[in-house]
Amino acid sequence: MAKNLLEQLKEFTVVVADTGDIQAIETFTPRDATTNPSLITAAAQMPQYQGIVDDTLKGARESLGADVSAADVVSLAFDRLAVSFGLKILEIIPGRVSTEVDARLSFDTDATVAKGRELIAQYEANNVARDRILIKIAATWEGIQAAAILEKEGIHTNLTLLFGLHQAIACAENGITLISPFVGRILDWYKKDSGRDSYAPAEDPGVVSVTEIYNYYKKFGYKTEVMGASFRNLGEITELAGSDLLTIAPSLLAELQATEGELVRKLDPVNAVTLDIEKLSIDKATFESMHAANPMATEKLAEGISGFATALEVLEKLLADRLASLEG
Repeated sequence: MAKNLLEQLKEFTVVVADTGDIQAIETFTPRDATTNPSLITAAAQMPQYQGIVDDTLKGARESLGADVSAADVVSLAFDRLAVSFGLKILEIIPGRVSTEVDARLSFDTDATVAKGRELIAQYEANNVARDRILIKIAATWEGIQAAAILEKEGIHTNLTLLFGLHQAIACAENGITLISPFVGRILDWYKKDSGRDSYAPAEDPGVVSVTEIYNYYKKFGYKTEVMGASFRNLGEITELAGSDLLTIAPSLLAELQATEGELVRKLDPVNAVTLDIEKLSIDKATFESMHAANPMATEKLAEGISGFATALEVLEKLLADRLASLEG
């Protein structure tokens, strides 16, 4: 019987579910799963996960006591909710879950380090080993430095909102476990900038960017894993077949599962080492210079941080409203 595209993709790429929807994770049996503030906020509003939200709020109230303000209870529940979803996800998958640091801390190295340690402590308090967790941090210069500190403590990180080679090289040079370059968001920017409606899959700017990063890493022997993320269509995924990992939304996982045909591996470390690539070294000044020279990366990083921050504000209000309902 012919294999579908999802089955073939799993033969040379680790497939990751990009969702907070636990039922979707059960359906597609990925090895790993990733979440972000937008996904957690969306999942928290689904009726089937109201119990997770309610249990998190009740646990926060019990921890703080009856006399503590509702605002403080919501604040503690907010900090715990992503871990609550992560714990449920880890009951299903055999691998790792990514849990994101508050995006509003993206330019504060010390606060990001503190939050990463706090998230790991919550998982470890629930008997989850830290090697099953990736602390997800925006790939600002400050975020990369925070991740480097956490990595030295045995806390593994996933650098997200990554749009340029300068971010990727800085991550690799700082020993980051994994990066998540955003394929679809890069495509969005170029479509708007160029006025084009579409790109052929092999010419898709997001595909070109991740291919460049993958080949750079394999050429120079970096251990940092490349996980393409934020896909807009099936062509982007098939063009990146062979990437270390790909994190894919349930709708596209379903499309892969429903599609038959031969899937050709496009990214291969054996090919990468033969390429003529210039080796760069990225310090803070070089990072900032390359970032400023890349309007797409500049705009999409700022936009991504802002979008995640807005999602967190929505989540805070949702929790406040739910607590008020629970406590009358």
